[in-house]
Amino acid sequence: MTKFVRFAFASIAVLTVASGARPQAKPFASAADVQKIYDRLLPQIDRIPIYDNHSHATFPDDSDMDAQAAPPDESSVLRLRDSNLEFVAGAKALFGYPYDDFQAEHAKWLIDKKKESEAVGGTAYWDSILDKLNIETCLANRVALAPYLDPKRFHWVFFVDSFLFPLDNRDQTGKNPDMGVYIPLQEKVLHRYMQQENVNGLPVDLTGYEAFVRQTLADNQKKGGVAMKFEAAYFRSLYFSDPPREKAEAIYTKYRAGGVPSNEDYRIFQDYIFRVLIDQAGKLNLPVHFHSAVGIGDYFSLRNGNPLNLENVLRDPRYAKTKFVLIHGGYPYTLEMIWLTAAKNVYTDSSLVGYYVYPSELKNILKQWISLYPERIMFGSDAFPFNDAVGAEETFWLAARSARTAAAAALAELVAEGAFNEEKAVELARMYLHDNAARLYGESK
Repeated sequence: MTKFVRFAFASIAVLTVASGARPQAKPFASAADVQKIYDRLLPQIDRIPIYDNHSHATFPDDSDMDAQAAPPDESSVLRLRDSNLEFVAGAKALFGYPYDDFQAEHAKWLIDKKKESEAVGGTAYWDSILDKLNIETCLANRVALAPYLDPKRFHWVFFVDSFLFPLDNRDQTGKNPDMGVYIPLQEKVLHRYMQQENVNGLPVDLTGYEAFVRQTLADNQKKGGVAMKFEAAYFRSLYFSDPPREKAEAIYTKYRAGGVPSNEDYRIFQDYIFRVLIDQAGKLNLPVHFHSAVGIGDYFSLRNGNPLNLENVLRDPRYAKTKFVLIHGGYPYTLEMIWLTAAKNVYTDSSLVGYYVYPSELKNILKQWISLYPERIMFGSDAFPFNDAVGAEETFWLAARSARTAAAAALAELVAEGAFNEEKAVELARMYLHDNAARLYGESK
């Protein structure tokens, strides 16, 4: 250590002691101190407008809400069951719901109120939901942006998994009952994109298919798309190899006109097309979203969905300028997730996590994330209609309330432990709830 560095450290130490600042965070804080700080922080955090990085804002009868559908007889976590009275609290806050449960005769009051709003048309209804929750901007993951969503408030994220399934998918569909639901919907979206691009049948060669893929992404961006989304973890491993083009070309040529590809051949082809999609996203400056957490259905593979499978892509120098957003915080791999965001082009959000777990557990996750890479974390609601009564409106409310209270609790503990002061805590809350996302999508003020 040089004399200059030793002198600099000594000067900092003297200034720290002289100013009365605490030079070392402590591992414990009194519950009374935490509560007082929490009580001061929460009203300030409630005033921060939210930039919601991930939602499926929709009425429940809109099939464009997602590129896939929930499989039958899926399991549901405790907090998302009809018995959770938090949803009743959300309905009361948003609509003045007069009942204390969702018994059929009571739920009808809420369903009828929402149906009336849907029938009116226009964008005022969903804008009003955002206004009540102090949500400024919301990314809507949809096959197409609905006319009842105001494009000034709801920005479109479009799906791209369908490009991975242009060949005969009989073997893919037959893998399990979930895939029997998912794959036909991917085929439907691909056909929709082909109609959009005036492509009649699969292009005659891989060059033509690549051109179709690239042009669709460019056109979707022109139509308002601010990011593209992979739900690939539902279909396969998130590990994508880097096969040579010659292999993919041979597979496409062999199976374009018919025949069922082997699992290995289809995987190689998908890995190549995946790289085409990522390359085009980089050229268009289009952020790439990945589902990166546990998923719905009874056949979802936690191992395949582990976000560490993407490490070879996220750390690839060719994609250093491409922005990657790992949706849902990698849950339950939240610690692995935050270390993936050590790369400056990788972000994550708390969508889904914010209503899967209760605020006490979300607090622990946010505390860890804020302590490591606060510049790479964002709020996301994953608002989604579970049925006609408990809609995206109530899940917006639940996710937003959970995030605000959990963030206030996490930051209160860190302040009480001496990590930073309350002014810094509010700054970090604003980064999580708004500023990081606004900056990522070019809307920071």
